[in-house]
Amino acid sequence: MGLFSRRKSRSGPREDAAAPTAGPEMPQAVDWIAHHARVTPQALAQVDLASGRRFTYREMNDRVGRLAAHLISLGVCPGDRVGFLAMNSTDIMEAVFATWRIGAVSLALNFRLTAPELEFIVNDAGPKVLVIDQDFAELASELRELTDVPHWLSTDGRGGQTPYEDALAAATPLAGKTVRQPLSDQCMLMYSSGTTGRPKGVIISHEMMLYSAVHAMAFAGVNADKVNFAVMPLFHIGGLNVFTCPVLYAGGATIIQRSFEPGAALDVFNDPALGVTHFLGVPAIYNALKLHPKNGETDFSRLECALAGAEAVPDAIVHWWHERGLKIQEGYGMTETAASSCMLPRDDVPARVGSAGKALMHCEMKIMGEDRQEAAPGELGELWMRGPVITPGYWNRPDANEESFVEGWFRSGDIAKIDAEGYVYIEDRLKDMYISGGENVYPAEVENVLYELDAVAEVAVIGVPDSQWGEVGCAIIAVKEGHELNMADIAAHCETRLAKFKRPAHMTLTTALPRNATGKVLKFELRKSVPEQLDLK
Repeated sequence: MGLFSRRKSRSGPREDAAAPTAGPEMPQAVDWIAHHARVTPQALAQVDLASGRRFTYREMNDRVGRLAAHLISLGVCPGDRVGFLAMNSTDIMEAVFATWRIGAVSLALNFRLTAPELEFIVNDAGPKVLVIDQDFAELASELRELTDVPHWLSTDGRGGQTPYEDALAAATPLAGKTVRQPLSDQCMLMYSSGTTGRPKGVIISHEMMLYSAVHAMAFAGVNADKVNFAVMPLFHIGGLNVFTCPVLYAGGATIIQRSFEPGAALDVFNDPALGVTHFLGVPAIYNALKLHPKNGETDFSRLECALAGAEAVPDAIVHWWHERGLKIQEGYGMTETAASSCMLPRDDVPARVGSAGKALMHCEMKIMGEDRQEAAPGELGELWMRGPVITPGYWNRPDANEESFVEGWFRSGDIAKIDAEGYVYIEDRLKDMYISGGENVYPAEVENVLYELDAVAEVAVIGVPDSQWGEVGCAIIAVKEGHELNMADIAAHCETRLAKFKRPAHMTLTTALPRNATGKVLKFELRKSVPEQLDLK
């Protein structure tokens, strides 16, 4: 089973927590959908753009209850894993809440992975049921041969006649949660993006989901009147938890796009009947929206919170959107923090561009130096966090738990600083930093400068070997159509903006940067492939 060193049992307390005293029982997980079905049954819960389906909370609750009953009929018990491998649809949210209703654990699977990559994850997680999108029938067939999952449930994500819909139609719905669970119980298993190699299973608890929803309500204005637009993949913590789950916790509505398409997304923003108020995108998404010809005709005035995450947002993109009346608020979070760590207030855009904001109420942060001493304001170090939004540990990975947790603090692996006013600045990943002539170079800083060049569509900077300096920078650049760029252009642009040791010594061109499903650049792939293309000293 997926037990880990920091817990005594699946639902037990953290080892560093005080023993409970006599009195009321531990706070329990609540069935969000069943609650809203009782209180506001006619309120809109979900809209599925691909199929045109719309569900009130009463209708969603009925479907969640039917799926929950079917899962029990398949032998799913509390603590068992139920996975989904599917494009975005309202079916995914039904699967998540049905799994929670019976005390089981929802397993999110990345459909962009190959069968051998998924083989490791599925065998590590050991799900009893997998909900599979028919678009991935070939992938599912391969995966069946590599795993021993007992039950597979096929859906088209559009409400067509499928085993998924047949199962719901035949079941008698369960009206609400079937087991009592302390908030500390696990509810999800989500594997890290894997930008540095083999992914780790991140344990997510009901407590983490609750407090991240509280953060969204307190700091992003989420309530029952708000409408979220989900375009990020729902197998990722950002797509699921910013703001899809928090809006459903609050009793609002979420609109789900099967996969991001900029023209269709702009149509959604422009539709007053949909009334989108909340949105999350990665920088690549905001860039695609910016470049689409429909952009100039789109009314963004109803959008109250446009959040950006996954990686630093180039200053140029923030300022471009601000000039057109849209404030992009940068946020910071990880799978390990339920995507709920810090957020830049709307009023600080664009004055505080480059900052990920201030720590949210239930996520304590500090910067630690290499000597394990807390850094002074403005000094760089590793970002450590603790609080109820932090994972209790990794699935089947006591080694990773030992490495990542120190006296109740989670080590993020990110290099950051916190200024005297409490604003957090994420500089880069520890693994992405390189050392040139004894000086630390943070690629994100260099990339931000290069994005100022009109010819640059996207850029990534990595360190490559150098006989004189140990390492120097190489800029991997996708050039905009109709533009040209060479090293002389880069040198001239960087001369007054970056110290000499930070300026790229090499450049290579590409059509597009390799990215994972969340939009993060896969720099470990670039570090493998790019150096052999260069004439290194």
